[in-house]
Amino acid sequence: MSLDYSPVLWSKRKKKYDWIMAGLMGFYLVLFSVLQLVFYPEITAETLIIRATGTLALLMLHVILTIGPLCRLSPHFLPVLYNRRHLGVGMFLVALVHGVFNVFQFHALGDTNPIVSIFSANENYASYGNFPFQTLGFFALLILFLMAATSHDFWLKNLTPKVWKALHTGVYFAYTLIIFHVLLGSYQGEGNGGMLGLLVAGMAIVIGLHLIAARVNLQEKIAEEKTGDDPFQKVCALSEIEEKRAKAVIINGENIAIFKYDGKLSAVHNLCKHQNGPLGEGKIVDGCITCPWHGYQYLPHNGQSPPPFEEKVKTYDVELRNGEVFVNPIGYMEGEERPPCLINQKNQNVGTNK
Repeated sequence: MSLDYSPVLWSKRKKKYDWIMAGLMGFYLVLFSVLQLVFYPEITAETLIIRATGTLALLMLHVILTIGPLCRLSPHFLPVLYNRRHLGVGMFLVALVHGVFNVFQFHALGDTNPIVSIFSANENYASYGNFPFQTLGFFALLILFLMAATSHDFWLKNLTPKVWKALHTGVYFAYTLIIFHVLLGSYQGEGNGGMLGLLVAGMAIVIGLHLIAARVNLQEKIAEEKTGDDPFQKVCALSEIEEKRAKAVIINGENIAIFKYDGKLSAVHNLCKHQNGPLGEGKIVDGCITCPWHGYQYLPHNGQSPPPFEEKVKTYDVELRNGEVFVNPIGYMEGEERPPCLINQKNQNVGTNK
């Protein structure tokens, strides 16, 4: 499978993101630990680690699940989307520490194999109040492991995007298992009302954002149908796009980057084929759109990588009306050539690529 595999090097942008992520994770762990020691001075080190990592993993999972709908509502969240896989792997590692310490504290000191003990120590599977909630956490952790292990673009390429995407939608099943894991654990344990309130609030935010994003997308589709024969939608003023740079937008679920270069406008799909890098944050170098992450290039008028490379992205039609840029969000096949929209240098009033 990996004859053409080559390791991916972290860009400065990704390194900065990872340092910020690690710093916030460390800050949370320190703050949580200090507060626990203040309010529960007799707490053991094992319990402190279990609580700190468990709550951090749960918080990170909620953040991960809100990134998708937030990006559909506003392109300002796209930089977080491009690095969401790093956040997911970090969340799994925190959850793994939580799981390992739980197994060690509650199942490793007996004669039974610790993994077997998870399923056999409490066999009240028919009871809600005494249900063995740790089994739910175990299966959720397995799903998160599978997602973390296949997060690299090597798997995205070899499993095919369709299969890879279907595999990673398993995060919603894992989220459901974790919700019941926490609810049943809280019910059987300390009965922490504050934790229950935060959990309900987190669920409301995740579900609410998904419903709002779905409604906005539906309204956009309805508005598109009402436009009749004119599917073009206004993006921005021409002056907002810097020379050899781009404006990135999401219209009807289509992530599009409109580039201005050499008196022309061209639009391509915003995600690089290599690792979903943000092409719209790159620039035109030697006549090619250059991804800011790893330098993959595409010709702006047809979305094709220059030979001998074979990567391709979708293309879109662009128009210029009275100094305003319009794009048709109905894309063409990957690599299909579209004549650039010519900019009238005198008054920038009319331009088309049709």
